[in-house]
Amino acid sequence: MIPTPETLNPLTEAIQLSVAPVFLLTGVAGMLNALGSRLARVVDRSRALEEWLLTSTPQNNPRHYRFLLELKSIDVRKRVINGATALMVICAVFIGLTVVELFYSTGMQGRLQLSRWVPVTFLSGFGCFIAACVLYLIEILLASRGVRVDN
Repeated sequence: MIPTPETLNPLTEAIQLSVAPVFLLTGVAGMLNALGSRLARVVDRSRALEEWLLTSTPQNNPRHYRFLLELKSIDVRKRVINGATALMVICAVFIGLTVVELFYSTGMQGRLQLSRWVPVTFLSGFGCFIAACVLYLIEILLASRGVRVDN
């Protein structure tokens, strides 16, 4: 079947609608990259602290208890980062579903027919994005709270 202007217009509209949420996926990819970098730093720091704790005791290292407290703090940060990462991945899934729904929204009659699930998946994805950003902020605040400058 050769596309006519009547059938091409809804298809063009569906493609335009389905491409718009892809920009949100770009933001999600950037956030996942940032979260992955922060997680890598947390893991590296926790390994270093574990090594120091294995070779020190409270008697031979006055900072032993500080290392223990920092390791506990790092564990909390790791959980927050993992939660934010999970929310970002769920966001990407919801936005991907939205794109698929929008792309396939052209009906057999050649007119655009949006599914009632489009707003549900899009808003769910955006909600996950917002929640992940809040967790990201919490992790940054936890990290900056743990910084100490000794004289």
